[in-house]
Amino acid sequence: MSPLRSLARVLLSGVFVTGGLRQFRDPGRYVEQSKPVTDRITPLLEQTAPTLPSDAETLIRANGAAQVVGGLLLATGHATRPVSLLLAGSLVPTTLAGHPFWAQDDPAARAGHQVHFLKNLGLIGGLLLAAADTGGRPSLRWRAGHRIGHSRRSVRRAVRTARRETRLAVRTATAARRLPG
Repeated sequence: MSPLRSLARVLLSGVFVTGGLRQFRDPGRYVEQSKPVTDRITPLLEQTAPTLPSDAETLIRANGAAQVVGGLLLATGHATRPVSLLLAGSLVPTTLAGHPFWAQDDPAARAGHQVHFLKNLGLIGGLLLAAADTGGRPSLRWRAGHRIGHSRRSVRRAVRTARRETRLAVRTATAARRLPG
């Protein structure tokens, strides 16, 4: 793991650990502003997983916990690709609920929320890059394709060898028949 990748992951994870801790410790602070998003998510959760709690505070706390755990895993370099996708997914409702610049009447508030909205989109982009980063190692897709190509070449070599040995056996058998005996 290169020092640059390690530093980038630590810097990227900081916002998730601190923001997630805030959400986890005091979810009530975010309930009112997250209402438009949680009101849309709640019916979906009740249909797909009726046993899971779907109140706003629990959803905010779960999102905060996901961000803290994901941020720590990203910072330490463990499961960085799936964790990056988890963090990107957790950032979507946070961004929509926390920075609805389109709903602001005050131009200064609109500009501030728009900056934070775009910053979060940039974080999502960075997380998607982290999810695609293989750390200099070949990706699973490349390794599978390479293994398939290697297997094909091995089969072709085996077929050529079998043909050559068959021709040699035929020649040897033909020569043995010609011998007086």
